[in-house]
Amino acid sequence: MATVGTERGARRRRGGRRAGVLLAALLAAGLAAGCTSGGSDDGRGPRESPGATRDGDGRPPVLAVKIDNAPAARPPSGLDAADVVYAEQVEGGLSRLMAVYATRLPESVGPVRSARESDLELLRQFDEPLLAFSGAQSKLLPLIDEAPLTPVDPQSEADAFTRDSGRAAPHNLYLRPDRVLDDPPGEAALTTGFREGPAPSGGTPEEEVTVRFPAARFTFTWSDADRNWKVSMDGSPANTRDGDRLTAATVVVQDVTVRSSGFRDFLGNNTPYTETVGSGKATVLRDGRAYPASWSRPSAEDGTSLTSPDGDPVNVAAGPVWVLLTSAR
Repeated sequence: MATVGTERGARRRRGGRRAGVLLAALLAAGLAAGCTSGGSDDGRGPRESPGATRDGDGRPPVLAVKIDNAPAARPPSGLDAADVVYAEQVEGGLSRLMAVYATRLPESVGPVRSARESDLELLRQFDEPLLAFSGAQSKLLPLIDEAPLTPVDPQSEADAFTRDSGRAAPHNLYLRPDRVLDDPPGEAALTTGFREGPAPSGGTPEEEVTVRFPAARFTFTWSDADRNWKVSMDGSPANTRDGDRLTAATVVVQDVTVRSSGFRDFLGNNTPYTETVGSGKATVLRDGRAYPASWSRPSAEDGTSLTSPDGDPVNVAAGPVWVLLTSAR
């Protein structure tokens, strides 16, 4: 991951919608069997293809994908290629993942699931990212369309999504990233605020750390041989569909405020809103040690800085970063 600051200067909004229309007949043929509960059939008109999206420097945007993390959705595809993985709380205390791709694009990513209001604030740190998701509640859709991002869902990009007949819906929708981006944007697009560099001094040796959500848990086990944290979910090793173990070079456990939102799922459960703008405590896991830290993100356009109790930067290691957005204790 490249060294990036928390300030990126003025954001350039591209005016108007980009060209390209998908016929309603194509939509009906491609999606008749595939709407997820919670609103894939959102009633919007077709949107332009994101394939030509570029920022002011001619660089394509990062791709963010909402990934199902229910037990029935495991193992996932393409998660091992992500530069950053965010874990957030959703209804019922369960977790859902957002994978961010900038340096390489996997062949397939999924299972893809629905967007949440919190995603819009989290993604403001990037310049007009692509957000791939399966659908959203009807009253959230206008907020998504107004946000400084390009939505990529089965209605806007039917050809970019496939269904796995061997899995039950809604855990069977997958994105083909090469159908929405020709090339990844590169490290410079990772405007997360995290800085890659040497480890800080001190820290506490840790062989295994468990992070709990109300109804989910993540465990990170340090491997000296591989120089990474091996990921487990709900007590079982987390693998990809190819059988490879998911790993993280750095884990950021970020204490945040998780509050009620104005949205509920189809069962009536309130959708949590995770606040990622502000400041708070954090723990950074890298190189087999745990480092106390503070996080700060002054505005939605900024990345998140990590500092030690002495005020020095806390760097991340080279490789994938997992960020667990947990309710402040």
